[in-house]
Amino acid sequence: MRADSSNLAQETAVPPQWRELNAFTYLDPRVAQRFDAGFGGSWGTDEVPNAAHRAPLAGCQIVVKDNIDVAGMPCTLGTPALRHHVATHDAVAISRLRAAGAEIVGKTNLHELAYGITSANAAFGPVRNPHDPRYFAGGSSGGTAAAIAAGLVRAGLGTDTGGSSRIPAALCGIVGFRPTLGRYPMAGVALISPMRDVIGPMGRSVRDVAVLDAVLAGVSPVGIEPIDLRTIRIGVPREHFQENLDSSVAQALERVVTRLRETGATLIDADLPNVAAVDAAVSFPVVLYETKAALETYLAGTGSNVTLAALYEQIASADVKEIIAQVIGGAIPEPVYREALTVHRPALRALYRNYFAEHRVDAVLLPTTPLPARPIEGSDRVVTLNGASVPTFATYIRNTDPASNAGIPGISLPAGRYSPPDGTAAPLPVAIELDGPADSDRRLLAIAAAVESALSP
Repeated sequence: MRADSSNLAQETAVPPQWRELNAFTYLDPRVAQRFDAGFGGSWGTDEVPNAAHRAPLAGCQIVVKDNIDVAGMPCTLGTPALRHHVATHDAVAISRLRAAGAEIVGKTNLHELAYGITSANAAFGPVRNPHDPRYFAGGSSGGTAAAIAAGLVRAGLGTDTGGSSRIPAALCGIVGFRPTLGRYPMAGVALISPMRDVIGPMGRSVRDVAVLDAVLAGVSPVGIEPIDLRTIRIGVPREHFQENLDSSVAQALERVVTRLRETGATLIDADLPNVAAVDAAVSFPVVLYETKAALETYLAGTGSNVTLAALYEQIASADVKEIIAQVIGGAIPEPVYREALTVHRPALRALYRNYFAEHRVDAVLLPTTPLPARPIEGSDRVVTLNGASVPTFATYIRNTDPASNAGIPGISLPAGRYSPPDGTAAPLPVAIELDGPADSDRRLLAIAAAVESALSP
């Protein structure tokens, strides 16, 4: 099945009532007729992890971001040069999902080459936010988030470099998880930065994500232990993470803080000193240097004879083409990259490690994004925040990027919705994030489940 136009959904078996979202690049025609807005399985309920006679994902329909190989399905990376590329083998992560009983039903649209945060893909068309299709879904894993938020599936996979699973989860009102770097196998994933990229499970609830995490990481049991929030200490940094927030996000964070205090959780007001500067010394120097080799390695394995130069020539999204031009042109000298890896990244990891130890906190609480979704039209470069034009990309990744570069786990949780004061849009989601120490993934998921429960109406 071809994947070569902005009207891709018209060429696949995507039901007409779902095409407006443009969440899919491919939907398996064998399941399209029975694929409905409800979820047919009971996965996510308490009894499934303890049901020894069933695989943990038995009967579960899963969607997969279109930069992860699924045998027999296109893997386009959302870019025209790979429009005819069909994966011949499953990524290792997909093999684990299948072994657990999951059914992979389709591939989801993304920001081209996973290099952006809106999923306004000029080749495949923009992914639209299920809460208001005039607004973007976030990215780069926007299609997965939109499909889950619209109720088309229970869960799916994205990837996360600097926020690409947590940002669309936040803007679409679902749960998005970034694991500790290296927790999941990455063979068969089109990387842009081996030192930053992870697969990001996404779902309707923390429990859904926790099952995916257990399967992908190969751990048991798949369920998570209940946590009493009265035993939990949570750090709440203000510097950097709470600066220049949209009023809806600031109000949501305050509601969450108030509710957590009501549950008996201990909240510690403590900053991560100089986190923005330390993060900046790691972030782009690493990803821009690593992308060239990472893409060349993936392309070499496709058997398509597509070179990086040929891929670049056909990039449709102007913002992505500008970035890949820097990548090919060697914008980051090797000494700068080596310094980022050997000096600044260890400093960032130490900053977080010392924060958790000094303040004896189990997690860090912050807004996932400084603002909710904005309209697709006119938001490629800048968006409006508190009456001023700010850069779209840098603004949305501001809070998610530091934990990414530190390699620690983070999870985005819905924290309510807000209605724009001019009444022009439907209520749009806002979200909070919890970050935990390296390798605390299962405990962080358990804490997130407790917070999720505390915030539920």
